Amino acid sequence: MSNVQPATRTAHANSKKVGFAAFIGTTIEWYDFYIYSTASALIFSHTFFPPSTNPLTGILGAFAAYGVGFFARPLGAVFAGHFGDRLGRKQVLVFSLVLMGIATVLTGLLPSYATAGLLATALLVLLRLLQGVATGAEWGGASLLAVEHARPRSRGLLGSFTQAGSAAGMLLASATFLIVRSSLSTDAFSAWGWRLPFLFSVILVAVGVFVRTRIDEPAPFIAVKAEGRIRRLPVAEVLRHHRRALFVTIGLRLLQPAMYAIVTTYAISYLNMKRGGAAAALSAVIIGSIFAVIATPLWAALSDRIGRRRPAIWAVVGISLLAWPFFWFLDHGNLTYLPLVYAIELAIFDAAIYAPGAAWFAEQFPVEVRYSGISLGYQIGTLLSGGLTPFVAAALLAAGHGAPWLICAYISALGLLSLIAVLAAADPVRRSASQAASSHAQQTSVAG
Repeated sequence: MSNVQPATRTAHANSKKVGFAAFIGTTIEWYDFYIYSTASALIFSHTFFPPSTNPLTGILGAFAAYGVGFFARPLGAVFAGHFGDRLGRKQVLVFSLVLMGIATVLTGLLPSYATAGLLATALLVLLRLLQGVATGAEWGGASLLAVEHARPRSRGLLGSFTQAGSAAGMLLASATFLIVRSSLSTDAFSAWGWRLPFLFSVILVAVGVFVRTRIDEPAPFIAVKAEGRIRRLPVAEVLRHHRRALFVTIGLRLLQPAMYAIVTTYAISYLNMKRGGAAAALSAVIIGSIFAVIATPLWAALSDRIGRRRPAIWAVVGISLLAWPFFWFLDHGNLTYLPLVYAIELAIFDAAIYAPGAAWFAEQFPVEVRYSGISLGYQIGTLLSGGLTPFVAAALLAAGHGAPWLICAYISALGLLSLIAVLAAADPVRRSASQAASSHAQQTSVAG
């Protein structure tokens, strides 16, 4: 135990540095992932797919390629979980960042369909698969790096630096696209300007690798390793002995990424098709993401005080209901107020369930299988919701003859499933608070 205690003190002393490293690395990782999402809504339907008289055909193709990345994320989760639980969190995180950077830069160098035909489409899908593997490896490790360096009563707050990286990555991706799009003519942007955000990634990845190679492994993993509790097949251990926690984690991921994909990806295409409002949507995503970055640590800190479940119930109910007026606004509202709508959606509701997620998911699993457990749960849930949602939404819009009510019903149905998971999830913060209150009451009674 004497070897573990100094490591614990070092981990606490370095918590701010680790939080910054988790935030920077995740921001870069999600920047790479989200620029693909934005390009799917704006560019890829007519750049990498056969020309068609029906614009919906190209949109469905682009969103299908977008969704492919989500199918690869569980594969990345299995790979990262195995090696992250056996070798350590840090090495896997550096690998994921380098892989993401390579796939993103190569996407920016791809020939178009007009130049290479179906080969261009195939290469686009392949690189999206590599992005998916990298993202599947990323989130679990970045979350654990932050959460396992934190004191028990600040896990939510420190873990939220990883969560804030998602909003910051979306902010950076949307801002970069908006700047490039507004600086070039429409023809220049469609011909080559869209490639610039992808190529810019090489600088960001170099910064991220530099930061991540200078952090330490968290003390709980060091302790597990010192005590000989490393599992030979941690993923199999999760599937055999921690299925309830795995299903709860999957359920917690069903609603939030689906609505996030609607707001930040599908709505851009939807507005562009119905009202020519792609620029308004990009601006709204940027403003909403700024508020989400600010709100994320606030919601996480609140979850450290009152528990993870209460903010999650608020978020699930709110998101499920807001899907209906959100699409009404996209169809009929004054787009001047679209940034306000996005700020409410992303900062007040989305962040409420997403912010404490890193800590909450980690609290469902023991340390020795934690990387595998949270990575699998997070990525499978995200695949079933966020990865399929833009494609499903486009298909449901067609099935509804241009009316979005089927999309709204789909979001509400996911919300019901997530609510069941929220009520079933373990909430150690609430349990600790109840035990402390009970102990205080007993001491008061004895003293009386």
